Amino acid sequence: MARCGIPLVSSGSYPARAGNRIRPWIDGEPAFRRICQAIGDAQASVWVAVTFMWPEFRMPDDQGSGLDLLQRAASRGLDVRLIFWRPDTDLPGHRRNAFWGSAAHLRQLATDSPDVSVRWDRAHPGFCQHQKIWLIDADEDATATSFVGGINMNPHSLVSPGHHGAGQNHDAYVELAGPGLVDVHHNFVQRWNEASERDDPDGMAGPNGALDMAFPARIPSPRGDAVAEVQRTTHAGRYGDGHPTPGGASFDIAAGEQTNLRQYCAAMDAARHGIYIENQYLDVPDIIAALEGALSRGVEVVVVMPLVPDLSATIRAAPERPALLAARARLASYPNFCLSGIAGRDMSGRRVSVHVHAKLMLIDDAWATVGSCNLHRYSLFGNGELNVAFHDPSTVRDMRIELFQEHLDTDTSALDDKAALRLFRHVALANRNRHQTGNADWQGLAIAMNVATYGDVAQF
Repeated sequence: MARCGIPLVSSGSYPARAGNRIRPWIDGEPAFRRICQAIGDAQASVWVAVTFMWPEFRMPDDQGSGLDLLQRAASRGLDVRLIFWRPDTDLPGHRRNAFWGSAAHLRQLATDSPDVSVRWDRAHPGFCQHQKIWLIDADEDATATSFVGGINMNPHSLVSPGHHGAGQNHDAYVELAGPGLVDVHHNFVQRWNEASERDDPDGMAGPNGALDMAFPARIPSPRGDAVAEVQRTTHAGRYGDGHPTPGGASFDIAAGEQTNLRQYCAAMDAARHGIYIENQYLDVPDIIAALEGALSRGVEVVVVMPLVPDLSATIRAAPERPALLAARARLASYPNFCLSGIAGRDMSGRRVSVHVHAKLMLIDDAWATVGSCNLHRYSLFGNGELNVAFHDPSTVRDMRIELFQEHLDTDTSALDDKAALRLFRHVALANRNRHQTGNADWQGLAIAMNVATYGDVAQF
């Protein structure tokens, strides 16, 4: 299915569905405030998939920890379930801020959250269960809503738009209600029923931890005008039950799924005038080739990434990395390309790096994808990932305006996306020049970086 020339992918677990309401939530404070509101209004169920939950994380407005919030919902009689990632023992750094099911975690659940049901799920070795999902009242047509994105329960994510400071994250969720929600529901059930640790004594907890779930049987009523498709990365062999989603076909999930990769490439290949990306990484040859193809057609491209990249020793040592860096460096030869980071201010007024943790792409002011999927080989080939891709020109345009207002401190509502992307590049370059002279008096947060040296030479 295609609208505005941007195709949605076929032959995945989930079909494109019309009639959805899409609402983006930019940055953690408004996103978690809205999630708390939705959970407070829930009538029947709250189901959550979690990657990281830092011990010190607290919800906005004195709502307590994530588990406090969910226990209150469970104490009202709601069916509350969580799927937590259990990192392998050879990933000790990842266990630090994951609620991975240690003896202390099990005691905490029994004492403080006894009515919350939990299953733990490992990824394929070397990969991560990276989905971030909040699914409220999935079987209640009038109140069902879902949140899909990249925001962890991390204290550094509790940021209001435009108020970034030292050590903070910029991130996003998208709220999806309507027919497409059934596929978020199906994905959760598939994961819950086949969670890797479900048969181990320490692999589940709570009153329904031992009980499997029924797959969804009906499609929710229309709630809006957006065409949306839920897309995934799933490693081969991770799950085996290809039970079809309502209105969809049976899919061989045992063979794995890469609809996220196919969608990113297909969308960039079809872009006509503007591509805007926020992501932690740009480390996959197929993605870089699709970007270069768009640039060669005259498409304006802005990519926003962390000023300080998070590059593990494994990434740096990969034998294919020199060729990848050379291909990525070629993007700098196109005048219609801009690589940017964002930097806020500390209490003294000094500019400080803001970590870009969002995973989103906007194309032609008409199409977007938001989710958990990074543009590196882990997210595109092996992690458990979930994105929502959607056609909804009004929503995508409003999202572009909101993001550019934050990053440029400028209202771009009078501009089309091509002109707005050119303005972004102009402002980011001007801010780079100011920074190089020691002037912290920038316009907004954006600062241009050198893609040819990104990851090897300090950019800030």
